[in-house]
Amino acid sequence: MPGPVKTEAVVLRSMRFGEADRILHLYTPARGRVGAIAKGVRRGAQAASAGRLEPFFRIQAELHEGRGELLTVTGAQTVDPHGRLRGDAHASRCRARACDAVGRLFETNEPHPGVFNLLCRQLGLLDAQAGPGDEVGRREGAAGRGGSLSFRLKLLLAAGLAPQLGACASCGEPEHLVGFSGAAGGVVCAACEAGSFPLGAEAYDFMTEALGRPASHEAPQAGEPALGQVERAVATTLEHHAHLRLMPAFAAA
Repeated sequence: MPGPVKTEAVVLRSMRFGEADRILHLYTPARGRVGAIAKGVRRGAQAASAGRLEPFFRIQAELHEGRGELLTVTGAQTVDPHGRLRGDAHASRCRARACDAVGRLFETNEPHPGVFNLLCRQLGLLDAQAGPGDEVGRREGAAGRGGSLSFRLKLLLAAGLAPQLGACASCGEPEHLVGFSGAAGGVVCAACEAGSFPLGAEAYDFMTEALGRPASHEAPQAGEPALGQVERAVATTLEHHAHLRLMPAFAAA
């Protein structure tokens, strides 16, 4: 029903509209992704509130739902601005990729409170790890890429697209799993490996551990070659089953 709406939200995207307004893409725990218009925030007394509506801010939003597709922002308070990210270009690119992945994979207003919490935690981790310039990105390349890929694997799980890892996705064989097939939806055995790409033991272990660990735990560790295989597995799963191509999971320093 039309009327006032109060909700926490992460600002996924903010775009100028007209002379003084902004169009926002918000991700909320109970309404999924919603569009909203903030009127007059780039003009006069309202300009001070525009800072609370910047991309990647976590806010407490007051909205009004009318008959149109866009809700109207009537108020906003900052919950977490993730301020350290703004001084770290590398971490800032990673947060953009995290928000883009959520906004595109969960683009409807179906509620996914777990996805909202997962996004908030990922932004919080990136903010905690941020430093001046690109120091953190240069120092923790593999760890940062592992965290981004662990986040994407958990998004696949929330979307019902988690790859089959317990047995061959084609024939059910539980052993001799040597490759990964996006079309089949998971690992495949030697007899079914046509059209797959090799998936080593380190990459396999990373994926199983990342999917099995709670979101509050750190991502598993793996070397760059294994993480490259994991990223390819995530990408081909999304391409075949969600018809979606995302930006690379990790912003190289």
